[in-house]
Amino acid sequence: MLLGPNGCGKSTLLKVLGGLLEPDSGLLDTDQPSGFVFQNPDHQVVMPTVAADVAFGLGRYKMREAQVSEAVRSSLRLVNLEDFMYRATHTLSGGQRQRVAIAGVLAENPKLLLLDELTTFLDREDQFGVLEVVRNIASERRDVTAIWVTHRFEELQFADAASYMEDGRVVFTGTPEETKAYMRGLGAPV
Repeated sequence: MLLGPNGCGKSTLLKVLGGLLEPDSGLLDTDQPSGFVFQNPDHQVVMPTVAADVAFGLGRYKMREAQVSEAVRSSLRLVNLEDFMYRATHTLSGGQRQRVAIAGVLAENPKLLLLDELTTFLDREDQFGVLEVVRNIASERRDVTAIWVTHRFEELQFADAASYMEDGRVVFTGTPEETKAYMRGLGAPV
């Protein structure tokens, strides 16, 4: 989990990790490939049905139809939406749309799952549901590391570790409990 005040560089760091931005200097070594899930699922969920949307990114690979179908089904299973395969995407709730966006990224088998404020547009129930899905993915697929940017301290319960940023630099990294103590020291109501 990556925390910090607005404008401190959290989303920029995520974009550098995902290869969406080039760093100004230094070296970067990350597990590849990476998958990026944007804050607003409407920027990512673009196809008319759930299955078509999850399969969309696979079009750039030379895959047989059976392989695509299995990748779609297994990705939707990971986000608890396998029964929604043929549902119209415009009928989904915000949390369901965000899970479809995650499934679309997972279908491409990333090693690094980068999530930029994925709970911003979600109510509390969907927020925790989506984060539970992310935690389960990281547990089930040991080869996937998930990093998400958030402003919500209550999301610490879903993290294995958290980093706090200020002025473009990570100034603290620790367990969720250590992070809560650090944030309390800064005066945050955690």
